[in-house]
Amino acid sequence: MAPALLAAVLLTAGCAGRDDAKSASESPGSTSATRHGYVEGATEAAEQQSRLLLGDPGTGDTRVLDLSTGNAHETARKTGLTGLTTDGRFGYFHGADGVQVLDSGAWTVDHGDHVHYYRAKIRDVGTLPGGDGGDGTNIRGDAGVTVATDADGRAAVHPRAELEKGALGTPARLPGTYEGAVVPYAEHLIALTRDGDGPAKIVVLDRSGKRVAAPEAACEEPRGDAVTRRGVVLGCADGALLVHEEDGTFTADRIPYGEDVPKAERATEFRQRPGGSTLTAPAGKEAVWVLDVTERAWTRMETGPVVAANTAGEGSPLVVLESDGALHGYDIATGEETAVTEPLLKDVSTALSSNAVAPVIEIDRSRAYLNDPAGKRVFEIDYNDGLRVARTFDLDVRPSLMVETGR
Repeated sequence: MAPALLAAVLLTAGCAGRDDAKSASESPGSTSATRHGYVEGATEAAEQQSRLLLGDPGTGDTRVLDLSTGNAHETARKTGLTGLTTDGRFGYFHGADGVQVLDSGAWTVDHGDHVHYYRAKIRDVGTLPGGDGGDGTNIRGDAGVTVATDADGRAAVHPRAELEKGALGTPARLPGTYEGAVVPYAEHLIALTRDGDGPAKIVVLDRSGKRVAAPEAACEEPRGDAVTRRGVVLGCADGALLVHEEDGTFTADRIPYGEDVPKAERATEFRQRPGGSTLTAPAGKEAVWVLDVTERAWTRMETGPVVAANTAGEGSPLVVLESDGALHGYDIATGEETAVTEPLLKDVSTALSSNAVAPVIEIDRSRAYLNDPAGKRVFEIDYNDGLRVARTFDLDVRPSLMVETGR
């Protein structure tokens, strides 16, 4: 049976039991015909509907590259474009006037024992206000809310249901100010607060901003965060804190480097397969940190000059773009280099020295994606097949900014 057909059969079977149980519990006169997993205005698919959101800060041009069809869709030009982030469905284009929100029209709903894949129309939602939106505003979201934390630490919670309808809705302002991003997790919000000159401390808030817990943990010089299946990881001067929830109780575990690490070599910006429990971060200019959240362990990979890095975890290689313009694969367990491509990007070092936005590596369960701004293209990489270039997407814009949605 073909993989796509098999996935459709399994998806239908996985939902059928729930639908039958629901039907049996309804009264004979019930007129409900809404099927399990139904989303108004969207089409359900048997496979993941991945899309790449792309932006060119020089011109403001943006595109959505549909990885199922290979077609690039033109979207509205974004003025003053400085950055791009995502929560898996929505793209957040950061600029001087605020953060412009784009619904990529591709997302996944995970029910635990099965998943639903959806595709819908691409549409602009609006602009979240706030000056210095490029580097100053952090956006984090989950299935319930999207939280925008500005450069001054003030946070606003936007209802996800409103964004899904194409509207910004009315945000709820959280009391107080916070260090870094306020992160939605386990139907709560994880935040860092500071009292005077002391270290930042973890607080757990409900969705209205009321403090409900404060695990005994402090974080010196917080930088970087990531959500994993094991909990929320927060980068600190001595390593990381893992905040996790079990049976309604929130705890924080420290994951130290185990050695003194110079400030310039600390992990401050994590990249991962979405939801994955293996994180990567540059360790200065010549190495990469790999954090295995499950094992609570850091590994420093000596790679050579690093431009970008990522991994899918779970036995997959560490994929590193180095200053030679080639992708290098490393066995995380041994540190051995296992694969290298021909140079895919030209003049990477020159581009970086001119303060250009660095290329990134987006990664999912089967493929990695590398943007080539100078070449106006994106490479699709099969990282489990010796970093083979599976497809090359030629574009009419410089894709200096890139994120993947639909995951």
